[in-house]
Amino acid sequence: MKNFLKILFVFALTISCESNFEEIKQINKKSKIPVGITDNFVLKYTDSANIKAILESPKNIDYTNQLFPYSEFPNGLKIEFFDANEGSTVVSSDYGIVYYETKIVSLEGNVKILSPDGSSIFSSQIYWDPDEEWLFTEKNIVFSGEDYNIKASKLDADRSFKLLKTGQLNGNFLFEDN
Repeated sequence: MKNFLKILFVFALTISCESNFEEIKQINKKSKIPVGITDNFVLKYTDSANIKAILESPKNIDYTNQLFPYSEFPNGLKIEFFDANEGSTVVSSDYGIVYYETKIVSLEGNVKILSPDGSSIFSSQIYWDPDEEWLFTEKNIVFSGEDYNIKASKLDADRSFKLLKTGQLNGNFLFEDN
């Protein structure tokens, strides 16, 4: 009779226990909950009461509460940089992410940079370092203007494109021989 009660007790214990292993794994996962989500995001950057840039995006997701803080623009973005002397430059892409620790901006999908002089750059991805005002990518680019249409396998340039390095070039351009 004692053995029967022991077997019955073990059987009842086995039946009453549920497998909560998946729930237990979820407890130990770090949650990736954003600090905020903003629709129709507009950010104006000013310096000495002058507007220097305006960033617009349909959606901003702020993850500055993470160990490696960042903000995401999953539905694209447009940034207009104002320069009193040269005019404005417009940058747009299908997706963007800002990494605050490294201060690097990654622009992805149909990245377009339109300069006030009419020149433009198109690529599938471009990184931007706002502190150094430096653009770079290992993706193909098209650099176009009134007198040129150049394709290159990479880009490494300052904001004004006065210091410019590219990979292999392919395209047409006019130049004067002095």
